[in-house]
Amino acid sequence: MSRIGKRLIAVPKGVTITLDGQTVSVKGPKGERSWTVAEEIEVSQDADGISLGLRSDTQRGRAMWGLSRTLVDNMVTGVTTGFEKSLDLVGVGYRAAMKGNALSLQLGFSHDVDIEPPAGVTFAVPKQTEIKISGADKQAVGQIAAVIRKLRPPEPYKGKGVRYQGETVRRKEGKKK
Repeated sequence: MSRIGKRLIAVPKGVTITLDGQTVSVKGPKGERSWTVAEEIEVSQDADGISLGLRSDTQRGRAMWGLSRTLVDNMVTGVTTGFEKSLDLVGVGYRAAMKGNALSLQLGFSHDVDIEPPAGVTFAVPKQTEIKISGADKQAVGQIAAVIRKLRPPEPYKGKGVRYQGETVRRKEGKKK
């Protein structure tokens, strides 16, 4: 039995959930999200919230049960509070700025790197060395954060690069004379 799949999804005030066959649509103050649940999963809505169950006890069904519950819960969280990732730029001359709603990065290349936000994702630059990425879709926020980090991943000798806030970089000892 899936311990994650059995848990009930609480629906906060201001959020409406519509079930249309296998499609779950969630609408809230921060936007609207929808997702089609796998055929092996049965979705039901009652006064307490949303519950997911198995239609057929197959290996794929058991695998999709917990995943489906987590994805629907992430949709509810996304339209109520949203998701946010923070990145730090570490290095001399590494900085970020906004150009309209696009992000302009100076990462030691001979040119600036401009990144357009995907739909539903917004960038904010509170300091020159800090980037905040926010949106209602957890996957999109994490993906664009990973794309930005991949431009200049933190290197182990000086620790320079783009890193997630709170990420620790294992440092190596340099050459010795």
